[in-house]
Amino acid sequence: MATFEFVESPLLSRSTIDRADEIRHDTELLAGAWPQAKVLEIDPDGRYGVGENGLRWRPALDVAPEIPATAVLLGIDDGVYLWTIRVPSVEGRAADARRSAGRLSGDEAGLVSTALGMLNWHDAAAFSPVDGNPTEPVKAGWTRRNTVTGREEFPRTDAAIITVVHDGADHVLLGRQSGWPEKWFSTFAGFVEPGESLEQCVVRELHEETGLDVFEPRYLGSQPWPFPRSLMLGFEARADRDQPLNFLDGEITEAIWFPREEVLAALASGDEWLRGQGEPGQSDADAGPDAPRLRLPGSISIARQLVTAWAHDKD
Repeated sequence: MATFEFVESPLLSRSTIDRADEIRHDTELLAGAWPQAKVLEIDPDGRYGVGENGLRWRPALDVAPEIPATAVLLGIDDGVYLWTIRVPSVEGRAADARRSAGRLSGDEAGLVSTALGMLNWHDAAAFSPVDGNPTEPVKAGWTRRNTVTGREEFPRTDAAIITVVHDGADHVLLGRQSGWPEKWFSTFAGFVEPGESLEQCVVRELHEETGLDVFEPRYLGSQPWPFPRSLMLGFEARADRDQPLNFLDGEITEAIWFPREEVLAALASGDEWLRGQGEPGQSDADAGPDAPRLRLPGSISIARQLVTAWAHDKD
C-alpha cells in the first residue's frame, strides 16, 4: 500500500503559544498581569476583530478594570497574557474563522480555535449535567464549578474521524451532503461512538455513508475544529472502486471517484468553499455550465489537507 503524509500540518494545529495551564489557578498572579494583558472579543456568531496584520486585540483595561468572570485565559505570548471574552457585538472590522482564519498565522489561528472552543463550551455549560445546579467559571475559565456541591466540570471535546478514501492508485472518493451546493465535495467524517476505536469508527462511518467496505485505515494527524468543540482525527483508507455506492444513512447524496489530475487542478485553482459568498472582489466559481465540477473545502480544514496529501503523493 502506498503511504503519504500531510504536505503541511493543518492550520489550526500549528500554534506554539504557551497555554499557561500551570498558572490558571493563581488568581493573584493573573490579576497582577491584567493591566498589561490583551483581550480577543468574540460575538455570539463567532466573529472576532481583525486589523491590518491579523487579530485585533484590545488592551485589557479598556475591556474591564479587573478580570471579568467570563474571561478565558488563552495563553502567554512574549510575556503578555492573552484572554478572550464573549461580547454582544464586535466593533469595527470583523471576520469569522470558517471564511477568514486562513489569513491568520498559525499561532493566531490556534488562539482563535481555542477561544471559540472554550466560549462555545461555556455557553452550553451554565448548569451541571449531573444535578442541574448552576455552575460558575473558575481557574481562568478552564473549568466550571457547581455552585452548590463544588463539583468541577471540565471542557468537553467531541472526537470525530475524518477520512480520505482512495483506491490505492489514482482516484479518490469525495462526497457531497444533502444541504451543500452542487460541486461542493469533501472527505467523510463522523463522531466516535462509545466502545469504538478510531479505526472501527472509520470503517463504520464509511459503510453508513457510502455503502463501501473500506480497509487499511491509517492515522495521519489531527486538528481542533471549534464548531462547536470537536477534535478531528484524520485518516486515509482504501476501498474498491468497483464496489457499488449505497448511501445508507441519507447524509451523503452524491459521491464521485475523482481522478488525481482533476483534484490537482481544483487545488491549483485556489478556489474553495465560501469564497465568493459575502467577500468583496470574489467571484462565484459555481456559476456557469463550464465551471469545474469540483470545489474543495477551505484552507483551514483538515479535509483540504487530507486531499492535498493524497493528491501530491506521486509528485
